[in-house]
Amino acid sequence: MTRASLDKQPRDVASMFDGVAEKYDVTNTVLSLGQDRFWRKAVAQAVDARPGERILDLAAGTGTSSLPFRDAGATVVPCDFSLGMLRAGKRRHPELPFTAGDGMRLPFADGVFDAVTISFGLRNINEPKTGLAELLRVTRPGGRLVVCEFSHPTWRPFRTVYDEYLMRALPPIATRVSSNPDAYVYLAESIRDWPDQPALAALVRDAGWERVAWRDLTGGIVALHRGFKPLAG
Repeated sequence: MTRASLDKQPRDVASMFDGVAEKYDVTNTVLSLGQDRFWRKAVAQAVDARPGERILDLAAGTGTSSLPFRDAGATVVPCDFSLGMLRAGKRRHPELPFTAGDGMRLPFADGVFDAVTISFGLRNINEPKTGLAELLRVTRPGGRLVVCEFSHPTWRPFRTVYDEYLMRALPPIATRVSSNPDAYVYLAESIRDWPDQPALAALVRDAGWERVAWRDLTGGIVALHRGFKPLAG
């Protein structure tokens, strides 16, 4: 699968990520020019995990994104639909409880997490609103959501440069550093087709989250969206 669309099939996307699992973290650092570390730090600060809390890290991949929550003293569950990613993560971090799961049918009971987060994975869920509703289901009333996702640069000249990088520069670079360059063609196209910040915020609200807000990172290349589960929910 080399063409991205918003009706992608989960099995195809999971297979694609299986193929890039071993070099995934290194490739992301190269392609983001090191910004991925800054984005992960911003997610950790937004989630604000505390000792004794239960955190769901959906689309956790190899578990790199889960480490700040573990280090904060929380119980973190890294969950992903790519078995290749989970295997690679378990070899690197055997202490983490990696769990296979589909974002539209999470294998957890209602209300069991204090916070849920998903970084760069909501685009890969076949029905993002369903995924957001599932995250709501497994969160306790009053619990919090943090979504970190590629978005749309807010300054038009920068947006033009960024789009050129995505469609022209990223695939050739990926050919050199990734085991599956086609996956990064998919990445570029899925980013380009993804809703902008206000549209994603509306989707989060429609899924049942309240007090929804977002802030831009790196000029809007990435946006952090946050919401809370209603206390009566």
